[in-house]
Amino acid sequence: MNMDLTMIISIVSTAIVALGLGAFIAGRVIRRNVKQKGDILLKEAEVKAEALKNEKILQAKEKFLQLKTDHDKAISERNQVVIAAENKIKQKEASVSQKMEELQRKTAEAENIKQNLTQQLEILNRKQSEVDKAHKRSVDQLEALSGLSADAAKTQLVESLKAESKTEAMSYIKDIMDEAKLTANKEAKKIIIQTIQRVSTEHAIENSVSIFNIESDEMKGRIIGREGRNIRALEAATGIEIIVDDTPEAIILSGFDPVRREIARLSLHQLVTDGRIHPARIEEIVEKVKKQIDEEIIETGKRTCIDLGIHGLHSELIRMVGRMKYRSSYGQNLLQHSREVANLCAIMAAELGINPKIAKRAGLLHDIGKVPDDEPELPHAILGMKLAEKYKEKPEVCNAIGAHHDEVEMTSLISPIVQVCDAISGARPGARREVVEQYIKRLKDLESLALSYPGVEKSYAIQAGRELRVIVGSEKVSDKDAELLSFNIAQKIQTEMTYPGQVKVTVIRETRAVNIAK
Repeated sequence: MNMDLTMIISIVSTAIVALGLGAFIAGRVIRRNVKQKGDILLKEAEVKAEALKNEKILQAKEKFLQLKTDHDKAISERNQVVIAAENKIKQKEASVSQKMEELQRKTAEAENIKQNLTQQLEILNRKQSEVDKAHKRSVDQLEALSGLSADAAKTQLVESLKAESKTEAMSYIKDIMDEAKLTANKEAKKIIIQTIQRVSTEHAIENSVSIFNIESDEMKGRIIGREGRNIRALEAATGIEIIVDDTPEAIILSGFDPVRREIARLSLHQLVTDGRIHPARIEEIVEKVKKQIDEEIIETGKRTCIDLGIHGLHSELIRMVGRMKYRSSYGQNLLQHSREVANLCAIMAAELGINPKIAKRAGLLHDIGKVPDDEPELPHAILGMKLAEKYKEKPEVCNAIGAHHDEVEMTSLISPIVQVCDAISGARPGARREVVEQYIKRLKDLESLALSYPGVEKSYAIQAGRELRVIVGSEKVSDKDAELLSFNIAQKIQTEMTYPGQVKVTVIRETRAVNIAK
């Protein structure tokens, strides 16, 4: 047992010694190999470094040569620029020297001319003084011969020339107007006549009174009610005066507001049809009819815009167009008048090469100032223009509305077209009715205006105020003065009076030679 252990230990010790000796020898061999490889690598690195160094030195030399070449080229170009600038400066100096010499020469010439002019001016002053003295002597001699001073003679001459010039000017104006009429009047009449012929007009005349028919007179008592309470409730609810008189089977509704009259008429119709007539029922029916009328107004406005092909109109303007159905102007229904003006404007604008859609829009809206919800103290043209501006209408449309009665200055070609078409629609026979007193007053104003001129003996307004005949004294007014008088009266009528259509002014100068044979 001990022997075996001793042998094992001996074997192990021998193995350890052998391993250590082998490791030592192997390390010596490895270190020698590593050192040899390191020497080889070091030599290779030194060779590569030397080659890289030479390459970099060569590249640096090439870069230096390139930069030197570029620098020399830049210096050469700059020298050329400097030389060119020096040449230009030398040329300018030469040019300036020449101009200075030219200026000195011209200055010397100007001095000579100035001296000559001074001498001539002195001569002219001497001659002017002599002429003034001679003129004064001539004037003194003329004053002595004529017995008039120079100022008086000058005044007479100026007055004579003014009268003669005024007469010649009127004759010249007449010739120009006649020539213009020959060329322009025919075409203008053609356009207007074609426009009127192409418009189909409906004649509608409104009154301030409506008639409500009933089946029997017994219904009148029910409408009046006990002690008149029904009729009073109806009048209070509608704002319309209800006249129940001896007229058989009819009740008269009186009021200046056509909308209220229509509400009263429809309310009476429903009350009579239903048979229940008492104050509470009356108020209920009137409120219901008011809503129906408001809806009908909006529907009428929309239908009118659709018929005329007008789009994009503000809802409030559409409502105002619908309200025109229940308004009248001098007996002419306002909606029919506006539709007629819109169609006339569109046709006339198309004939003249202007946008017909804008013209039609302006023609329809030109009288919206007559149907506002409130009643401000403004002319209807100005009020309509403000309403159109409020609801974002185009400037041409707003100006046409405001200028169709010359309340504002016209700024577009649409404005005179609307004004003319408004006059055509209102002036056609049967379109409007005037109150008799206003009609007579207008005729008297026409005659009085003509009589205010000197030399006028008589004046007559004829053809319903469309023509004014003026008779003048032959000894007071000459033929040329008659032309001037006719022109002045026409201008005064145009600026001071309001009238539909046109007024023709005819001045009559008659010379009579009367002798009596005995």
